Amino acid sequence: METYIPRFLLLPDQNCFLFGPRGTGKSTFLRHHLPDALWIDLLKPENYRNFKAWPERLEELVLGNPQQKDVVIDEVQRVPELLPLVHRIVEMKLGHRFVLTGSSARKLKTADIDLLGGRAIRKSMYPFMLSELLHPADFEDMLRFGLLPVAFSSNDKAATLDAYISLYMQQEVYQEALVRNIGDFARFLEAISFSHGSVLNVSNVARECGVGRKTVEGFIQILYDILLAFQIPVFAKKASRMMSSHPKFYFFDTGVFQALRPKGVLDRPEEIGGSALEGLVAQHFQAWISYCTEPFQLSFWRSLRGIEVDFVLYGSSGFYAFEVKNSHRIRPSDLTGLIEFGKDYPESRRILLYRGTDRLLKGDILCLPVHDFLKRLKPNESLDSI
Repeated sequence: METYIPRFLLLPDQNCFLFGPRGTGKSTFLRHHLPDALWIDLLKPENYRNFKAWPERLEELVLGNPQQKDVVIDEVQRVPELLPLVHRIVEMKLGHRFVLTGSSARKLKTADIDLLGGRAIRKSMYPFMLSELLHPADFEDMLRFGLLPVAFSSNDKAATLDAYISLYMQQEVYQEALVRNIGDFARFLEAISFSHGSVLNVSNVARECGVGRKTVEGFIQILYDILLAFQIPVFAKKASRMMSSHPKFYFFDTGVFQALRPKGVLDRPEEIGGSALEGLVAQHFQAWISYCTEPFQLSFWRSLRGIEVDFVLYGSSGFYAFEVKNSHRIRPSDLTGLIEFGKDYPESRRILLYRGTDRLLKGDILCLPVHDFLKRLKPNESLDSI
């Protein structure tokens, strides 16, 4: 049996949805914390068929096992017709706690189903954070293969990631009839991989994959809905200058990005490595914000002149700007974005993350080794203490 790796996610005492891409460890987490739960796995074909045909069987099953107060429905989006029944059982007030996992919110959203009338909170699970791992892999391996648990524990990470992407396309996209032409979608995935860590230009993506703009916009929304990608908006609070208005695009795990990104003799390794490093930091910030009890907003800053800061964390307990550089030495030009940001927001704390080994203070900008920063990044611990 594989050793269980504790996660920072806190399971609430009430009904909840637990969303996250496949392979992030939702089922493993719940089986560890709720070993005696009544478990309904909708990925099993026989369960899927039975509950799709007779969703009312859920009520019979739950009421027939009154000693099991925790009920887990795994991949609930596959049979969204179960949600009204869950709602009805909750209204009976028999002391049950439902935990409903999902790797896609698309079918729940398109079915216009009330998510338990606000009686369940939403939680999310992400790839490992570096600080969750007692024995992390080599940092170069993390940049290449990411921190998706299903790949992290594999002896052949590259093959696992390839199989993972094929599985997602087959089960989440093709079988669920989200797209008409799986070939168009496959070309789109390759084309949009060049946008990882960049401001999203839909027209360029459409031109690269030979698909219409409207179709590409639909494909991008599918990626967001099935949790394979996310975007971050421009930070523009009390902006004193004109800002770019387009969001930046990221795959949820840098290993998935690396597996999708075509590589050839004309590709510069440092360019791909820079996008991978920025994505690794982005996925850590996304997980950190989700696991924290105090709210933070993640965004980026970019002027119309193209001056940029990779990440801005803004919340009631702090205001931080981060620049990420895939280099072992710091050049004066690496600090330009943070210096300009400081002119507009002098109250912010500005930090440069780089591949070197020394903590440095350059003016009022703190420069930190990115590996050390991510290793010490933990929910509900102040960034000022890192």
